[in-house]
Amino acid sequence: MRSSHPRSAAVAALVATALATGLLAGTADAAEGAVSADPIRIHDIQGTTRISPFNGKQVADVEGIVTGVRTYGSRGFWIQDPDADDDAATSEGVFVFTSSVPTVAVGDAVMVSGTVGEYVPGGVNSGNQSVTQISKPAVTVVSSGNALPAATAVNEYTVPAAYAPAGDPAAQGSINGLTLEPSRYALDYYESLEGMNVRIGTSRVVGATDPYSELWVTVKGWENAAKRGGTVYGSYDSQNTGRLQIQQLAPVSQQPFPVANVGDKLTGTTEGPLDFNQFGGYTLVARTLGTVKAGTLAPEKTKAQASNELAVATYNVENLDPTDPQEKFDNLAKAVVENLASPDVLALEEIQDDNGAKNDGTVSAEQTLAKFTAAIAAAGGPSYQWRSINPEDKKDGGEPGGNIRQVFLFNPERVSFTELAPGDATTATGVVKEQGKAALTHSPGRVDPANPAWADSRKPLAGEFVFRGKKVFVIANHFGSKGGDEGLTSHHQPPVRSSEAKRLLQAQSVNGFVKEILAAEKNANVLVLGDINDFEFSATTDALAADGALYPAIKSLPKAERYSYVYQGNAQVLDQILTSPAIKNFTYDSVHINAEFAAQNSDHDPQVIRFRP
Repeated sequence: MRSSHPRSAAVAALVATALATGLLAGTADAAEGAVSADPIRIHDIQGTTRISPFNGKQVADVEGIVTGVRTYGSRGFWIQDPDADDDAATSEGVFVFTSSVPTVAVGDAVMVSGTVGEYVPGGVNSGNQSVTQISKPAVTVVSSGNALPAATAVNEYTVPAAYAPAGDPAAQGSINGLTLEPSRYALDYYESLEGMNVRIGTSRVVGATDPYSELWVTVKGWENAAKRGGTVYGSYDSQNTGRLQIQQLAPVSQQPFPVANVGDKLTGTTEGPLDFNQFGGYTLVARTLGTVKAGTLAPEKTKAQASNELAVATYNVENLDPTDPQEKFDNLAKAVVENLASPDVLALEEIQDDNGAKNDGTVSAEQTLAKFTAAIAAAGGPSYQWRSINPEDKKDGGEPGGNIRQVFLFNPERVSFTELAPGDATTATGVVKEQGKAALTHSPGRVDPANPAWADSRKPLAGEFVFRGKKVFVIANHFGSKGGDEGLTSHHQPPVRSSEAKRLLQAQSVNGFVKEILAAEKNANVLVLGDINDFEFSATTDALAADGALYPAIKSLPKAERYSYVYQGNAQVLDQILTSPAIKNFTYDSVHINAEFAAQNSDHDPQVIRFRP
């Protein structure tokens, strides 16, 4: 099982690095040489900012009641002072990192001596906030069987509406040195409870159980509610403050973690220490876990296209290759037939080469596609043909050795593909004007493959299709991932989204190509689609649509239905279809079959558009 936050043994070295880089700005020297008759309490260690005033210093005989013990991953235990101070900014709980399996039990009254540190899950370059902890502890059990400090209720009344303060410009946008305002900002509120015993009541699940035995709930049921039970991430200022990650203290070998889908309820009381980890930030690590009450959510099925409607879809099939179980091929095929109603054209992302992640120079995906199209036919779908261009080995990013690429599937009984001097991995397709109409120089062809924007990334695939005598240009994309971006709970506010720079250049490249088509033929039918890896409100999408060249069709849906992916409890848009101005009347559907469910064939929901060219 993945550690909730794998810790380095060299905590002191990590803190030293953090101090050197300024990420832990705000560390006070108040504890240096402090002489006092009063014992040091947990709230003294936590202080009123995110960084302990005792950071890097030894403390002795810190008293508390054990509220949780973790025997796996980051081993240790939480203690809480039952005698709270009157400052809401200071937490009364702290994590004691033991590295080995702790020997204390919940309810023990203990005295802990050790080194106070600020551990940054994911490392200081991740942008993550730090966890105040006591390491290399000497622990004395004073008594056992004590009542636990009353759990602090986390609910819609206690979590502020504003998400985070603006970072300090003098500290590179960090909020580490700012005094916590827990009644004003959600991140400050959660930080003021770091390490404390907290509880939630019955809450709606907004992020399905994942392979790491965790799920997401919201304590604000009304907050940007999606039509099907999730919570929609609709802008950079709409982070959804009620989201909270749930894990459990009990090892799954002893207590299986419940399987939940979006819209289910985690009923009763869930109670335990509030942790912070690199895979989602603030996390209630449940000592007592509520019961999942299943909802009625079912995978969606889109309407079949009319005889005079062209149906075009996009689907990220998540690293599909012949070494995957036949079950995955069969489930994806069934989705194409039953949930997507066998679209006329289907753009696929993440089709891997014929031996998947084996890194031996193979680039062909013929076996992958033959296996997938056969599964579709076996499921009752059409006998799809395919068109694609093999990438250069190890040039398009993705899983090493996998050589992912975009592929067109099309139903030859409904639509024809115009083969025009098929291009290769490095040859750019162009646009020419023939008899007053736009045409590609290579179909299939790659768009602008030499542009540095596409280095180590998937190059767009363009093709010409004909439906009922009308030409339709389709450009399939898989833009650069969000890898490297800081999380919403970053100590930089707003978080640094470094991956956007590349996608912006990619969007400009595709937008320029679409403009070439429209310059040759003003009323050309153009669809740009795929895994754009960015939101409908992003600068990436704005650049794709620039100057009216394209319209993000997902914006035709009500806001509560705009999502194709669920990440950390936020239902959000990553997959898109954009239309040229000539495509005025269309029906758009984000077909929710994966993202909301614990059992997934892909982590993306496919998108479908139907229109009459």
